[in-house]
This record gives sequence, structure tokens and C-alpha cells, in this order.
Amino acid sequence: METETAATPGVDRMRGGALGEDLSFLLARANAVSVASANAALAPFELRVRSYAVLAVVAEDARPSQRDLSEFLRLDPSQVVALVDDLQSRGLVAREQDPRDRRARVIVVTSAGRALFGRAREATANAERALHGALSTREREQLSGMLHRLAFGA
Repeated sequence: METETAATPGVDRMRGGALGEDLSFLLARANAVSVASANAALAPFELRVRSYAVLAVVAEDARPSQRDLSEFLRLDPSQVVALVDDLQSRGLVAREQDPRDRRARVIVVTSAGRALFGRAREATANAERALHGALSTREREQLSGMLHRLAFGA
């Protein structure tokens, strides 16, 4: 993680410019650093952030449709289809008929998917603690609350 957040002299010079004060840029950069850290933690499980996100949602028994996943994760529907196809081919999720609408399918976790999610969740939590170690518990809680409001509204 040190290599991803440690600044080179060139980065230090740029950090002081206008872009270094731009909130949207800072959020995007923080996201890029966070995604890289999470992807490294997920690599032993043959997952990446997006496939992990799908697995996390279905492991909570939300029983989403692919459209629901697309809207929640803010991904193009074709990306969600590919992610679900991959997880299904690995036996981690399944498509089942939606009991509320026989024409629709929902995504459910398998026992193998639930087990893998548990191990992957622990790895991502460790990576998150390492990445956010410079923040106090209170600061992490505040950041989480602010990001939640930005992501989902008041």
C-alpha cells in the first residue's frame, strides 16, 4: 500500500495545484487508491471490486434482479450480465425465478458463494483498515456518513 499512496516529488508539486483542491478529483483519486487496495486483497479469491460487490449484495439475501444490481452499483446492464455470468460459472451465484414476477429472474448466492464472500469480506476489511489507518475511528465514521449521504441522498 505504501507505493500507492506515497507521493513522488512530481506528485507533490501537482498536489498543491487547483486540482488538488477539487473535491470531485479528490473523491475520484481516493476511490482509485481504494479500488487498487481492494483488488489486491481480492486477487487470491479471483475476485475484483465489481464482482465482489455483486457477491456482497446477493450474500445479504437481497435477491436483486440484474436491473436492480445495475442501478444500485451504477454499472451498465451489460457489465452486470457479464459479472453475474462469471460468478454463476464459478458456482457462486444462481439465477432463479422471481416469485413476484414469473417473467423475471433474481440473483441468489450459493453456499459456495456465501463461504467465499465471508473470506473475501475479511480480506477487504483488513485492506480497508490498513488504507484508512491514518484516520481516527471518529474520522472514519464521519467520512462514511458523508459518503453515504453523497451516494444515496439525505
